[in-house]
Amino acid sequence: MKEEAIEIEGSVKVVLPGTMFRVELDNKHLVLATISGKMRKRFVRLTVGDRVKMQMSPYDLDKARIVWRMK
Repeated sequence: MKEEAIEIEGSVKVVLPGTMFRVELDNKHLVLATISGKMRKRFVRLTVGDRVKMQMSPYDLDKARIVWRMK
């Protein structure tokens, strides 16, 4: 049975090369995040300070996939 992804919000702290980002969660935990395929396809740009919604695997809580940029 497949585990469900964890939905969580955070803010972009560092922009890294290769569409990778350091994102700080609300509990001050830093994760390494990448942009989802739909965001790459639509050329969504992220900068430092943007609030984002992410999906995390319950097995690896240090990596995430950015799925939405908040207003």
